[in-house]
Amino acid sequence: MSVLVFAETTGGGIAETSLETVAFARGLDAEVDAVVVGELPHGAAGELAEHGVRTVHHATGDAFGAYSGAAWATAVQAAAGQSRVVLAPGTPRGLEVLAHLAARLDVAMAANVVSVVPDDELVVTRQVLGGSVLEEMQLPDTPALLAVAGHAVEAAPAPAPAVGTVRELTPEVAPADLVARVVSVEPVEAVDSSGLTTASVVVGAGRGAGGPDGFGAVSELAELLGGALGVSRVVTSLGWRPHHEQIGQTGSRISPDLYIPCGISGAIQHWAGCASSKTILAINTDPEAPMVTKATYAVIGDMHEIVPAINEELRRRRG
Repeated sequence: MSVLVFAETTGGGIAETSLETVAFARGLDAEVDAVVVGELPHGAAGELAEHGVRTVHHATGDAFGAYSGAAWATAVQAAAGQSRVVLAPGTPRGLEVLAHLAARLDVAMAANVVSVVPDDELVVTRQVLGGSVLEEMQLPDTPALLAVAGHAVEAAPAPAPAVGTVRELTPEVAPADLVARVVSVEPVEAVDSSGLTTASVVVGAGRGAGGPDGFGAVSELAELLGGALGVSRVVTSLGWRPHHEQIGQTGSRISPDLYIPCGISGAIQHWAGCASSKTILAINTDPEAPMVTKATYAVIGDMHEIVPAINEELRRRRG
């Protein structure tokens, strides 16, 4: 069985979410190929080979100079060939490209997939309702189309890297597929949120912070633990903290070794962004809050009393 991964590029290489998807594909016990649309950064093919990709299909041509969901779906379809499964990262582009492909092939598409049982009829487990529920879905069609949820697996090089070859292809694109496409890009001030998504410790704060001046203690705790500060959606909606610190369905998805949510009730949307945390220590005044009931450990109390006490003890122990 062969599988194809739609791989996105960023910053001169392969996007981390795409490398996660390649690692997920390796778990299907199949030969893994990838398709890159548009520019192929120097070294990207070698990077994919290190992660076990046998062949990189590189779609080139004027139609692929800028992003178009329909046109890029044409490229993926051309590269798919006899692939049993086509995977994409669960990013906005990955989801749009697969949706176009599913409509063209008249097959089902599964989004937010976290695991697969490879069989004659693939059975996938996927997150629904913001990650609060897991659903099993059968994908009997060929090819089976699925988008992999962020952090479902860890991106890691393959035990046995592939030799790796690049196959150039220039599929014909219908004019109708270029009606909706990116025509210009306006630069914006770059905001680096990588510290939040890669931190081994994250301290979170929600409405319980009380206002824009209520984050001093949680910021100090994050610093003492060598971690990052994250916040809930309501905090950014109220303008208390910048959006790039937001954790959740419309923010960053995190998977730290330790997550300490303080004054966060744990709405479904927030849980979708932190459910992959290995250990959760919740601090909240409400013992029935969803975050408290789902946490590994919980401290019931006011974050403005508990967090400063933790900080003081950490400083004392460190002399």
